Amino acid sequence: MRKQILIISAFIIASTAFAQDKLLTIQEAVLKGRTSLAPKRLQSLGFIPNHDQFSYINNDVIYVGDKKNGNVAKLMSLQELNTKLKSLNKDTLVSLTNISWKNLSQFYFSNKKGELIYDIDKKTIIDSDKKADDVSLEAFEKDPVTGAQTYCKNNNLYVLKDGKEVQVTADGSYEIVYTGKNVHQNEFGINGGTFWSPKGNYLAFYRMDQSDVTDYPIIDWTTRPAKNVNIKYPMAGNKSHYVTLGVYDIKSNKTIYVKTEGDREQYLTNVAWSPDEKHIYIAVLSRTQNDMKLNEYDAATGTFVRTLFEEHDDKYTEPLHPMLFVKNNPSQFIWQSRKDGFTHFYLYDISGKLIKQLTKGNWEVKAENGFDEKGERLFFHGNDQSPVNQDFYSVHLKSGEIKRITSGNGYHTCVLDEKGNYVIDNFSNTTTPRDYYVINTNTKKSSLIYKADNPIKEYKTGSWNLFTIKNSEGTDLYCRLFKPVNFDSTKKYPVLVYLYNGPHSQMVTNTWMAGGELWYQYMAEKGFIVFTLDGRGTSYRGKAFEQATHRQLGTKEMEDQLKGVEYLKSLPYVDANRIGVHGWSFGGFMTTTLMTRSPGTFKVGAAGGPVIDWTYYEIMYTERYMDSPQDNKEGYDKNNLLNYVDKLKGKLLMIHGAQDPVVVWQHSVMYQKKAVDKGIQLDYYLYPGHEHNVLGKDRAHLMEKITNYFIDNL
Repeated sequence: MRKQILIISAFIIASTAFAQDKLLTIQEAVLKGRTSLAPKRLQSLGFIPNHDQFSYINNDVIYVGDKKNGNVAKLMSLQELNTKLKSLNKDTLVSLTNISWKNLSQFYFSNKKGELIYDIDKKTIIDSDKKADDVSLEAFEKDPVTGAQTYCKNNNLYVLKDGKEVQVTADGSYEIVYTGKNVHQNEFGINGGTFWSPKGNYLAFYRMDQSDVTDYPIIDWTTRPAKNVNIKYPMAGNKSHYVTLGVYDIKSNKTIYVKTEGDREQYLTNVAWSPDEKHIYIAVLSRTQNDMKLNEYDAATGTFVRTLFEEHDDKYTEPLHPMLFVKNNPSQFIWQSRKDGFTHFYLYDISGKLIKQLTKGNWEVKAENGFDEKGERLFFHGNDQSPVNQDFYSVHLKSGEIKRITSGNGYHTCVLDEKGNYVIDNFSNTTTPRDYYVINTNTKKSSLIYKADNPIKEYKTGSWNLFTIKNSEGTDLYCRLFKPVNFDSTKKYPVLVYLYNGPHSQMVTNTWMAGGELWYQYMAEKGFIVFTLDGRGTSYRGKAFEQATHRQLGTKEMEDQLKGVEYLKSLPYVDANRIGVHGWSFGGFMTTTLMTRSPGTFKVGAAGGPVIDWTYYEIMYTERYMDSPQDNKEGYDKNNLLNYVDKLKGKLLMIHGAQDPVVVWQHSVMYQKKAVDKGIQLDYYLYPGHEHNVLGKDRAHLMEKITNYFIDNL
């Protein structure tokens, strides 16, 4: 592939500050930043199966378009659909947000009573044939072939098919979990706990035994008196849970368990079925997360068949994607791996023999998106153009030829049709709010089908730009900067550094506002420069960039963030004595790290939901990046923020959700206690009823508190 280099330097990519006088309120900036004041998104956007049309919903109107030329026509409005519902004495809809197509003349939609079908030709509404019974419980996964669905009730797993409810498990309890959701952590690529076989004859599911895991108290403050609600929370270095994989036979109503022998505390991830449903595949990962085996098991008996291949990494190996069988060729599959330093595709035969590496280079494959009709081309998203960009590509399995399908400097998110002939491209960059195109994957001919307006064109805004600086190793670090409204280069301005800088994150992207939040514009109204940098440890820069923080979470990240501060201080319009820092979760950890391990650099900090001592964080995440406390005492001690409380200079506000089950409240409570012991003053605020993030209407309260804290102290 011909490498096209995206050159991003300071202040090259910038938006225009608009001249309108309207100013954002805190409520608008926080509560409307992802809705009415975000670039318009088309809802239910996708292709109609087995036809040359696509459809979407915009402003409660359904539109249908021709994917060959992009021409779009109105099909039906919410008002028209509600008129028909009323005439049939059925519940009407408040809004029209989601439909799916049965065929070109019928689409599914839902009202309060369940799922219905609208027949376009007959102009009538009929009951759905997709859902056999009205189940009010959460459906974890519907089988696309049979329509059967799984859900959990009274801690046990159930299947609903053809109107019949079948109880799959009987031993569910507080300690034996069948949630239908992910076990371990979603950082393993596990987004659910049930896996339908290709033809819908079998259901694989996780069983998680938590009996070895310590109880952790979460206090419910809404009762009189308050009561304790225990959760299972495996902290780093302690006992973990024991996971097995069951296989339920729909026809015989029998369950077997896969014989995944080995350490009880190993991780089972990337579950996949063979196309003929005879075998099931699991990536078995050691608790140390250094060694992975891709194992094959007999789906009928659960017995081990063979190990297809193994992967080892001295720091950690992280399988995130199940094997993908090649369309029309069940003897071959695709595997994603970072074994050459970057995430790429590898083609294997079913025995585990490597046929070839399909993609390579100093860039990352980000997601696979399916094959063409013949199974000759695999489509995917990747960032070959720049780490902050995303494009859509195809790779030919035989020739290895890679084609870039999207064009335009920015971020493309695509939906592929069932034959691989067309994609719908959702495109954005720093100056483009959002454009939608239909693209022919063979000719690359594209048609614009929708262009979103600038959602904040009526407001006074500050300009923003995306650029790079170098860290101490000479590596590019991507940054964004928002300037204050009515910026005057002869004045000195305070700076708010907003950061996360943790694993599985990328905050700076070549998208609208460079990936920034509307709240940054509110801060720009208040006269702040807002700066963000993605340092080492963040995603899509290759394994070495991410693993640089291994066993020392916080240290390398701090070095890179301080390079950002060094850059800020070089700007003539930055007041070097008025720099603040704010972040949440890992960003809260980094905020506290910078306030105490580099005392005096920042005048003010606001740390939300911060990790303070990594030995109190959960096993799967912590031991991947830090190893166990027993094996890395020096790393845990060096990055334990309790050891730096007495170094604090400036004002620090710490915030926590009282019901946080992720970064448990104990972290900031310990920090408070240590501050009292050391005679250190800091500010503290608690959000009762909220978990790891403060969401809903209370988020405006949170952000107003943070805003005022910086205004008052910076």
